[in-house]
Amino acid sequence: MHAALTRYRVIAYVVGVALLVLTAGVVVKYAGHNDTVVQVVGPIHGFLYIVYLALAYDLARRAGWPLGRTVLVLLAGTVPFLTFVAEHQVTKELRARAAAPADVG
Repeated sequence: MHAALTRYRVIAYVVGVALLVLTAGVVVKYAGHNDTVVQVVGPIHGFLYIVYLALAYDLARRAGWPLGRTVLVLLAGTVPFLTFVAEHQVTKELRARAAAPADVG
């Protein structure tokens, strides 16, 4: 699961940064009447978000998350800054789980 977490962390950061750039581009589009940033970054973010969905779902499946948690993590790529928060929480939880001693029953 370590490799899946690493893939998720990388794409979460990339999607988060792309979404922040896109958000700034939307502000420039409407305040400055220049939509160049939106035209360039919009499709890139869209493609990266699809990759994010695939990698986050793969991690959720491997981690055994319930549907609600999975959906929240998947939607994190649509809200500025939320991918960073979700990535931090996911990493914290999965690292703690990996560090916990195995339950020998």
